Amino acid sequence: MIPYFKNTKHIIYSASSILLLAVYVLSSSCSTNKPEEIQAISNREEIPSLVFRDLESVFTDSGRVQRRVITPEMKHFTYSKDEARIEFPQGLNVITYNTDGSVKGQIKARHAIYYEKDELWELNNDVEAVSEKNEILNTEQLFWDTKKEIIYSDKFVKITSESGIWMGTGFDADQNMDQWEIRDISGEMEFEDDGSN
Repeated sequence: MIPYFKNTKHIIYSASSILLLAVYVLSSSCSTNKPEEIQAISNREEIPSLVFRDLESVFTDSGRVQRRVITPEMKHFTYSKDEARIEFPQGLNVITYNTDGSVKGQIKARHAIYYEKDELWELNNDVEAVSEKNEILNTEQLFWDTKKEIIYSDKFVKITSESGIWMGTGFDADQNMDQWEIRDISGEMEFEDDGSN
């Protein structure tokens, strides 16, 4: 992966332009800093150490693809080891795979943050998770704890499967959604099996 840098142009300054620049710098250095300028300098933690554009990252184990992450933009913040994070301000798509290469699951969101110390994902805005059983979870916020291998939400959720639709507030599941529970069910609709399968 190569960090994103804007193309830079080399400019050759004449002696007069260098002199004018020096005069400007010296004169401006005597003025007092505005509060917003001081705040900008003190907010260095909000400046990413790396920025990637149009990134597709593949995670493998023994040559087998385990996970693929696709995003238009990724920002890595490393100002503090305890608070290091990776942000995906334009969203991301995470696809996980079985050992045979088939898709195990997928999570999409319009905005996401990965907290490195806690190994925790925070997914926001139009979050959609699809399990291997083709159960689809929709919510506005979802947390994925990769240490504990669980996903959860305190927001409104909707789960759609071949057998029905369930809605409610609060959700807990293993990260593969093999076992899941809606904490406060507000609506459900089960479909009848027509015997065509």
